[in-house]
Amino acid sequence: MKKQILAFFLISLSLLSKAQFNNEAIFNRIRPADSLTHELHLNFYNFNYVRNYEYSNNFHDGYTLYGTQLEPQLVYYAHPNLAITGGAYLRKDFGREGIYDAKPLFNIKYSKNDLTLVFGSLEGNIQHGYIEPIYDFERKITTPIEYGTQLLVEKEKFRLDGWIAWQKMIYRGDAQKEEIVGGLITESTLAETNGWKLSIPAQFLVYHEGGQIDVLKEVPISTLFNGATGFKLGKKVGYNVKEIYTSNYIAAYKDFSPTKARAYQGGFGLWLNAGMDTKWGSLLASYWKGNNFITIKGMPLYQSVSENLYEYGYKQNHREILSIRYAYQKELLPHLYLDVRFEPHFDLGQSDDKLQFNHSFFITYKEDFRLFKVKK
Repeated sequence: MKKQILAFFLISLSLLSKAQFNNEAIFNRIRPADSLTHELHLNFYNFNYVRNYEYSNNFHDGYTLYGTQLEPQLVYYAHPNLAITGGAYLRKDFGREGIYDAKPLFNIKYSKNDLTLVFGSLEGNIQHGYIEPIYDFERKITTPIEYGTQLLVEKEKFRLDGWIAWQKMIYRGDAQKEEIVGGLITESTLAETNGWKLSIPAQFLVYHEGGQIDVLKEVPISTLFNGATGFKLGKKVGYNVKEIYTSNYIAAYKDFSPTKARAYQGGFGLWLNAGMDTKWGSLLASYWKGNNFITIKGMPLYQSVSENLYEYGYKQNHREILSIRYAYQKELLPHLYLDVRFEPHFDLGQSDDKLQFNHSFFITYKEDFRLFKVKK
């Protein structure tokens, strides 16, 4: 009876109310502008995180991520439509010696009107805007940097993000496969009136592992696809309750590899969300019903094949997850943002379907400092 009541509650909400919380404060976007031409700036970005999983299930391990990330970058605004950046990404995990990860950051960014072209380190990761079964929010902590090429279109009623990232390149004779990932995300506004907004999102992600100059000829080529589409409906309300919204998707998985080696060659899922943004925080209900679904970069909780440390390879054809989540997000000071999240869920596909949860605490500081203007 508990399962039926909870499912009914969520589906009812979805008729009146984003697939995930607003992550804008965590993003770091750099754009050229007329007023900045021939100036050199220091863009400073600091993301501090605690993300704790109080999980005991067959699909998602329980653990804690606790630390800080720094991304200082020098930005030269060479032209009203061109910015060139160079810097570094550093990740320090608390409780371990030294720096956990360090990477260079370089890109060239052309932007004119509503179009932006990026070559180098992308405006990627959670900034792409994928739903959680396709792209896990945790990757903002574990693998935030993507290198490749990206085309962004940001019109009033249409958004597009097309990108490709080279995860692992190989040289002649390497004993490893090359890895490429890329995708396309669009959202088109169909109607907007009296505070209501209806839009159609579509997104896909493709992963390819292969190559012709490696020495691992016995390892087969692998090509995987995740995609989703649906509709989003929102209504601006007032002061205490700012907005109510719903976003609902049908998601798909397909293995296009010539040699089939995975447990499932295809699958699908239903991702329903309903929520509201208020002056006291955001409340979001999410329901996932998956069948033979494997995710490329999504949250492990939603897939049908386990990647857990001690349950690796465990299969469950049908997955059913219900979450009721809360987030409090606030700009504490200019450039300083607080984000606190509590995300409990029930795994309705398990016989003990007990409440499990993760919670997060984020502090983000980001600011742009003008160093000097280059004389011409």
